[in-house]
Amino acid sequence: LLFRYMRPLIEDGHVFIALLSDYGKGVLTPSLCQKLIKACADAGKPVLIDPKGADYSKYKGATLLTPNKKEAGEAVGFKIENDEQLFTALNLLKNELNLTHSLITISEEGIALLEDGQAVKFPALAKEVFDVTGAGDTVLATLGVMLGAGEGIKKAIETANLAAAVVVAKVGSATASFEEINELVRRKNAAGFEEKIKSADELAATLANRGEKRLVFTNGCFDILHAGHVSYLAKAREFGDILVVGLNSDASVRALKGDTRPVNSQTDRATVLAALGAVDYVTIFDELTPLNLIEKLRPDVLVKGADYEGKEVVGSSVVKDVRLVEFVAGKSTSATIKRIKNED
Repeated sequence: LLFRYMRPLIEDGHVFIALLSDYGKGVLTPSLCQKLIKACADAGKPVLIDPKGADYSKYKGATLLTPNKKEAGEAVGFKIENDEQLFTALNLLKNELNLTHSLITISEEGIALLEDGQAVKFPALAKEVFDVTGAGDTVLATLGVMLGAGEGIKKAIETANLAAAVVVAKVGSATASFEEINELVRRKNAAGFEEKIKSADELAATLANRGEKRLVFTNGCFDILHAGHVSYLAKAREFGDILVVGLNSDASVRALKGDTRPVNSQTDRATVLAALGAVDYVTIFDELTPLNLIEKLRPDVLVKGADYEGKEVVGSSVVKDVRLVEFVAGKSTSATIKRIKNED
């Protein structure tokens, strides 16, 4: 009866994604699960399942399951006590059940996903845990919202971790609003901004799997950060999805501007830049120009100040999309230094 009601909704396009939360009460029989999974597969719709019991055969063909470590261990026949066993369990579940994505929730460690032949862990983000009631349902629901909206599995898992962090910080069965998730993201970014500072090699490895995201690059000394810098970087970020700032090292700044500069060390300058919301990554280079860095990173967009109008922009032979941004009038590091010295 339930399937007769659900089938036309699925076939007529009224269902974008199906979430099955199995409490072992007898509703989600093997027959019903398989009928729903097949109907959704035929309609090209994902099926996400929070499983129950030790026999997962009735979930075969689902997009993904969300067992915790104990539940997954019961399903595969051994306790999951280390990373090797975790990887083996993820493989078994994926292959035996023909899952699109194989994942296991791992409590305070977050969520593990089988990806490219390894178990990749997405760390949990909860700082305070008052009540884990409903955390599993929150993960399933958030994964469903994100995948149903067309997001990739990694983004879906990251968001699910955020939503779970919100609900476990509340007492009782709770919900997570988008406002609460966004606030947690803001706090996370503010607390972990130093992770944005990477060497050129680290950054190249990080960006190698950016997919279709447009990489924007700009560079400079950014000695005394001011409103002009902030406005410039915010505008640069609008040209793509990821903004990388190449920062002249102390030696490079001295060679360009003289022995009295920089006022702030490269470590301090990089830290301040990394704290800006518009900046995704900062990397320091020693050369007078960032050409080697640009060749290594191969950005999609190169941004410089409008004072380069009519001039050759270093890296323009590598990056075809070059954008020039107007500076804020009267804002510069040199002008700031003059004011400090009362030389204006």
